[in-house]
Amino acid sequence: MPALTFSRPCRMQRWPVLLFLAWACFLFFSGIGLFTSGFLLMRIELTNRSSCLDPLAAPAWAGQGVAPGACWMPQRVPKAVLLIIDALTFEFARFDPAKARPRPYENKLGFLHQLAGSQPRHARLYRFRADPPTTTMQRIKGITTGSLPTFIDVGSNFASYAIEEDNLLGQLVENGRRVVFMGDDTWDGLFPQKFFRSYFFPSFNVKDLHTVDDGILQHLYATVDGGEWDLLIAHFLGVDHCGHKHGPDHPEMAKKLTQMNEMLRSLVDHLGNDTLLLVAGDHGMTETGDHGGDSEKEVNAALFVYSKTPLFGAHLPKEPETIPQVNLVPTLALLLGVPIPYSNIGEVMAELFSGDGDAASAALSQLLAYRINAGQVDRFLHSYSLAAQDLPAERLRHLWELFSAALEEHDQLLAQVREGLPASPELEARLGRLVGRFQHYLREARAVCMESWARFHPLRMVAGCALIAASCLLCCVASELAAALDFSYRSRLLYPLLWGLGVAAVLGLAHLLTREGLDLILVVSWSAAASQLAFFWHSWGRRPRGARLAGGQPPVASAGLWQRLRAWQGLVLPMGILFIRCCAMFSDSFVVAEARVAPFLLASLAILLVGELHWHGRLAAPEAPKQPPGSTSSQKESWQLLCLLAVLLACLRLSGLFHQCREEIPHCQPSPFLAPLSSLQSTQAKNLFYLLCVASLAGLVYAVRRWLRHYGNLNSAGPLVLFVRWAFPLLAVWIACYWAVTSGAEDALGKLQELVQVALVGFPRAVYGLASLGLLLALWRPVTVFVKDSRESVGPIVTPYQGAPSSHAELQHVIPQIYRRMQESLKTQLDRGHRRATVAAYGLGSVYSAALVIVLTLLALLLLCLHSERMSLAFLLLFLEGFVLLRLHAWLVSLAGDAEPFVVPWYAVTAWVFAATQFFYSTGHQPIFPAIHWHAAFVGFQAGHSTHLLPAVLVGANTFASHILFAGNWLPSAPALALRL
Repeated sequence: MPALTFSRPCRMQRWPVLLFLAWACFLFFSGIGLFTSGFLLMRIELTNRSSCLDPLAAPAWAGQGVAPGACWMPQRVPKAVLLIIDALTFEFARFDPAKARPRPYENKLGFLHQLAGSQPRHARLYRFRADPPTTTMQRIKGITTGSLPTFIDVGSNFASYAIEEDNLLGQLVENGRRVVFMGDDTWDGLFPQKFFRSYFFPSFNVKDLHTVDDGILQHLYATVDGGEWDLLIAHFLGVDHCGHKHGPDHPEMAKKLTQMNEMLRSLVDHLGNDTLLLVAGDHGMTETGDHGGDSEKEVNAALFVYSKTPLFGAHLPKEPETIPQVNLVPTLALLLGVPIPYSNIGEVMAELFSGDGDAASAALSQLLAYRINAGQVDRFLHSYSLAAQDLPAERLRHLWELFSAALEEHDQLLAQVREGLPASPELEARLGRLVGRFQHYLREARAVCMESWARFHPLRMVAGCALIAASCLLCCVASELAAALDFSYRSRLLYPLLWGLGVAAVLGLAHLLTREGLDLILVVSWSAAASQLAFFWHSWGRRPRGARLAGGQPPVASAGLWQRLRAWQGLVLPMGILFIRCCAMFSDSFVVAEARVAPFLLASLAILLVGELHWHGRLAAPEAPKQPPGSTSSQKESWQLLCLLAVLLACLRLSGLFHQCREEIPHCQPSPFLAPLSSLQSTQAKNLFYLLCVASLAGLVYAVRRWLRHYGNLNSAGPLVLFVRWAFPLLAVWIACYWAVTSGAEDALGKLQELVQVALVGFPRAVYGLASLGLLLALWRPVTVFVKDSRESVGPIVTPYQGAPSSHAELQHVIPQIYRRMQESLKTQLDRGHRRATVAAYGLGSVYSAALVIVLTLLALLLLCLHSERMSLAFLLLFLEGFVLLRLHAWLVSLAGDAEPFVVPWYAVTAWVFAATQFFYSTGHQPIFPAIHWHAAFVGFQAGHSTHLLPAVLVGANTFASHILFAGNWLPSAPALALRL
């Protein structure tokens, strides 16, 4: 291969460029922060706490009074057991004897059906409706405080901070009750120092089905028999983890639900007659076993209530009643005789307050609970309205009128009862109507809070979008002006920083003078806007006179308006498509259908670009009778271009095989490729897919090495070359071994479980370490071609042998000369010091793109390890489509003939954006909480993490794998590939 000799160029100053890029990132993050501050505002958490001394205690009548040790109303239950079976959806708890062939998750909790059928006054099943977001930490917060966490709070699921708001556990502890907990260690972070006794087990490893559940079973029955508790909470995680790992429709789910059924059967035998049993699911799960959103299957959990003492009336409803999860808080608080938490907006479950008397006595007991509950909610709304202006004044006035009217009628009826009003059907009807009025008030209050805490701040959202749009325009202008010789990152950065710091200083000084609250987000946003304005003003005032736009257009600074518009017309098509897509993101319908829209836009852009070449006569027509000289080559390039376009369209079509479903799309079935191999029940199908995945992995590594060799790389003895030759196959072997271990059944390897656990940790960590080493080598010495220093002698290494042909004689003649030449070369390198020289590089045509392809492959192997096995097919398709896009761009540049090779046109940038979005969906992701691949946090970390940073990084890398691969590697390699062609 011919050598290309070049002198060391004057390099662009690094620090100004890095600072400029850091400033651009700051601008984008400022816009995103401003937008999110106005999107789904967080409610204010009040620090007020309920107390037994509050004037909400129940008025006594007909001999009723508050017993010692209780407050607000008589204690009805001395002990309670709360079993939380994580992700216990209602379909898991319901029993349908008519189903002859139930699915793995159906009819497995038969003991609940048996209790409800044989003892209708003692047991009842409810639909337990969760409020979104349906993540575990938010649901724990909801069923202990009675409040409504917002979607912004979902980020706390990684780091569970202590709950400062008034809650059920805090009320129990303050009133001298003993709370014992066992299970999910999330509770330890939420309620530190609140438990009389606790048994915590690691919870975040979604692949571990048994550690938490088995740990609970070791202590559950002995703790119940010991009796040293007033509230016992056990939080099981096996069902939830089984859903994440295998999905609900899997034999492992049947085993786990059967285990829960036997646990309940044994537990009931250990319960006393005065103990209330509550079996609850914190949320449901989708068909793929995920949760976090607001779909029907995610919010539809189950609640089962049982006591050996009669609780309910003799009438059994035909269909289970639906109750919100927050209703558990006031119900359990009043049953245990403690105050309702201050911020509760839930409604008591009336049936549990009926008592053993006649209908009138039952209605009076229910009315008593509703009166206390409504007074507590009214007090909270009044306090909250003083602390924040989130709740509309008109709605609050309407709620006050409802509460006042119900309270007035309650006081009148109470006075008549005290005077000896006899029980009658008329009294029962009046009591029923009054209970209905309190119910209406409580449900209206909850609806007002839900609407207000899910509202938006339109001005901040629009300002955030404008700041992001201005940042995009700034990057566009900077990229165009960077081609000018007099463009200085230092000067373009100095003035914006001064303006931004000045605005921040003025706002800070105003804060000190006015002593008003300082909103850091607003200060940062104003500073970012001021720095953007300074950049645009300075760039317009000192715009370069000789700058050229991408594609070699004439200078625009000295041209007229019409010439300037024509110079920018090449940006209209790609930037127009990109702008329309960004605007469409504000449409919920577009977001739902984006998985299909992004490939369509990418295909449309590619077809339009090829069509534009044809319209300008750049594509040769094969049917022309006379061809000018050189037209054969042009015709060949045209056909190759059309073949590349066809391959691109095929990749776009095949990528749809890996899409995840959204609940908004009816009759959608998730791709079977998303499920891990361990979820397959057929051994033959599992082995077939495993071989296909390993073949895809091997094909990816082989293709990369073959490409590097084909274009003159890997011909030196550098460390990166040795790494590519030996470490790439080793990485593929380790990943294949890891897949082999994870695809096995839970109990398939028997006594080898300890070895399996070591392999589950060792193989991924080995991949992390070796890939990280490769990235460091690529950063240290990225050149993979043979490089010869020009200061070395260019004469022949050896003199020809002139004697008679003899192998031994020739060796004696040649070897000493080679040895002396090596000594001279080494001495030259030692003596030259820091002198610079030109070098001759062999294979320079791909020297830049080769290093980027190596980095790309290492990142792909790392990210592939974080995905399920069958995603290797999607990654292979991603590589193929990326290569096709690069070749397509190279041919377009070659056929256009007037484009500069080192200028990336905007249609290429737009194509990368669409491709990254396309493969975001084609790697099994969706912009919804249930589609987050939480299992990625534990690839190589089976025992969990001591911090939340590393799992967040792993889950983030899994989620944005396509954006990392496209934006981080292929875009810089486009000019080099275009130059080579």
